[in-house]
Amino acid sequence: MNLPFHIAKRYLFGKKSTNVINVITGISVLGITIGTAALILILTVFNGLENLISGFFNSFNPPLKVTPIEGKSFHEDSINYQAIIALEEVMSISKTLEELVLYEYDGIQEVGYMKGVDASFNKVNKIDSVIRKGQFQLIDGETDMAIFGTGLANKLNISVRKSIYPIRVFAPARGNSMMGAKPYNSQFVYPSGTFSVQSEEDNKYAIASLEFLRALLGTRDKVGSLEIAVADGYDISSAKSKIQAIIGDRFEIRDQYEQDASFLRVMQIEKWLSYAIACFTLLLIAFNMVGALWMIVLEKKKDLSILSSLGMRKQDIEKIFLSEGVLIACIGFVLGSIIAIIIYFLQVNIGLVPIPEGSIIDTYPVKIRWTDFIYVFITVISIGFIASILPAKRAGNTASLIREV
Repeated sequence: MNLPFHIAKRYLFGKKSTNVINVITGISVLGITIGTAALILILTVFNGLENLISGFFNSFNPPLKVTPIEGKSFHEDSINYQAIIALEEVMSISKTLEELVLYEYDGIQEVGYMKGVDASFNKVNKIDSVIRKGQFQLIDGETDMAIFGTGLANKLNISVRKSIYPIRVFAPARGNSMMGAKPYNSQFVYPSGTFSVQSEEDNKYAIASLEFLRALLGTRDKVGSLEIAVADGYDISSAKSKIQAIIGDRFEIRDQYEQDASFLRVMQIEKWLSYAIACFTLLLIAFNMVGALWMIVLEKKKDLSILSSLGMRKQDIEKIFLSEGVLIACIGFVLGSIIAIIIYFLQVNIGLVPIPEGSIIDTYPVKIRWTDFIYVFITVISIGFIASILPAKRAGNTASLIREV
């Protein structure tokens, strides 16, 4: 049996001569419990937000996207399109083109991006799942239609229900303009619906047909990217390697996470920064543990003298109080984990913490990952160990002095 650990357990759960020590010890356990629950819930909420936003991105971003390394567009015939579509891993390909344009509607002007897509776009992207009003329709007979991000639609005061008035779209004229010609092209488009993915995209994007955008820009065969859907049952990384071999080194291909790597990186930074702030708060709470252990050292002076007389080394006496600090941290971790799991299931099942009206979801999203419990356990035990160092050193020095006397 580990004697220091056994003694530490007796000191922790045994009756104290002074009730204040019990109170301070209880406060220490309570503080560690609340801190543990807070750490787990912070990670759980960020996991939920990450999954939610990634799900929206997955609806707007294709499984694979081919873009030129230099420039923002290329000619259709510069890629062996047929060789790519012939791959058994490839289910569908959509040609797209993006351009910065100026929108004008009912006297309101707003700069944004227009994304031109072909008829295969909704086969590659799950665009239907993010439509908020109207429908995904780009052509109605001979009339050009477009769907707008909710933020952009609000800025222009566009109403899908009252779409009898067209939106005028301006783009710079390409090539050498004739003397007296306008430096821009413009065309009209009607709103068919709105979509919501993420605030940045919602505030600046509209989606129209590829033919409409090409006509607006005065180009015939320009493509900005190839968006590719991978067939069910096939590995995306394998398809990515085969497509890369076809397109060569003038083009790059990225999967869904690589397309939004910068945003996801920012999410991770925010997540762990919030975690670090909560850890600092927990470290402050741990000062109660220092006080409790310090008072136990003072109360157990007689015991320490007996243990020292029996030949217990200074290092073993220090281990008693280090073990006691770790025990307090373990108890707090277990209780905090239980509280966090209860709150998690309440949030999932009844929506304990709602989100204000107007959001696309009703309650804060949460996602529990068991690896987070490992991170929190290491953090809490480390804080408990650090908080125990000074009282343990004091106990060791006290025992040494008593023995010398």
